[in-house]
Amino acid sequence: MDLDVVFLGTAGSAPTARRGLPATLIRRGGERLLIDCGEGTQRQLIRSVGLVDLDDVFVTHFHADHVLGLPGMLKTFGLQGRERPLHVFGPPGLRSLFKVLAPLIGKPGFDVRIDELEPGDQLDRDGYAMEAFSVAHRVPAFGYTLIEDDRPGRFDETRAKELGIEPGPDFGRLQNGEAVEGAKGEVRPEQVLGHPRRGRRIVFSGDTAPCDMTRGEAHRADLLVHEATFMHEDVDRARETGHSTARQAGMLAADAEVTLLALTHLSTRYPIGPLRDEARAEFEPTIVPRDFDRIEVPFPERGAPVHQRVPSD
Repeated sequence: MDLDVVFLGTAGSAPTARRGLPATLIRRGGERLLIDCGEGTQRQLIRSVGLVDLDDVFVTHFHADHVLGLPGMLKTFGLQGRERPLHVFGPPGLRSLFKVLAPLIGKPGFDVRIDELEPGDQLDRDGYAMEAFSVAHRVPAFGYTLIEDDRPGRFDETRAKELGIEPGPDFGRLQNGEAVEGAKGEVRPEQVLGHPRRGRRIVFSGDTAPCDMTRGEAHRADLLVHEATFMHEDVDRARETGHSTARQAGMLAADAEVTLLALTHLSTRYPIGPLRDEARAEFEPTIVPRDFDRIEVPFPERGAPVHQRVPSD
């Protein structure tokens, strides 16, 4: 099952010529999930992977830079003749936000389903779950974690044959956790399967000061996407506004033992190199993706996440 993260908007509160407002696309198999939808997100999609038929949108909080792309994108979906529902998830207050946006959105021609979540709510899907958790911002705000189910251990074909199981449907039944009858008697899955293999875990902090909840959610995550609005010289300002410094993001990633840290929500006030170096001084496996970069997240036994950079202009 392929899994990657596409960075559509990596800027903070204001866009630049090269960075759009916050939006991140998760692609897992054929599913497409969007985290936040800043102004211009639909154009960022068109410029990168195309205006994909999203399954769900997860809103971290209701500051303008994270939600103002929704009206235009929903209107465009309607113009394209979308028929299947779109689910939008977010903190309490999401329905009130959509009441305010209703005059702009109008009647898009398809069902927009609004679901307000509570901290700790988990949406179970086929092979994975999305979990909402509280973060420390100036307003009620969530981060989100994609948590894949554990997978069966490796199948020992040689051992199965030794126990009297012939290649064919019974191999698949054993791998699916069913006992089967072989030439030498019953064979149970644990006799031919190794230890369960953990699924992948990706954490999105949204806007937040460093907090224990994010640290706990990110424990041994394959990828942590964490904001870094400030450098540490402005730590007091970061604290006042409910944001993090690059150094704090690096420290949190190190404490959580993540595999890779990606910094987003970048301010125009800092050059990228020093900001990246500040985080790397605390946690070396840190990257600062550009818009349209993506990160491939393989299964843990196949290696670490891989940063795929877009060509420079």
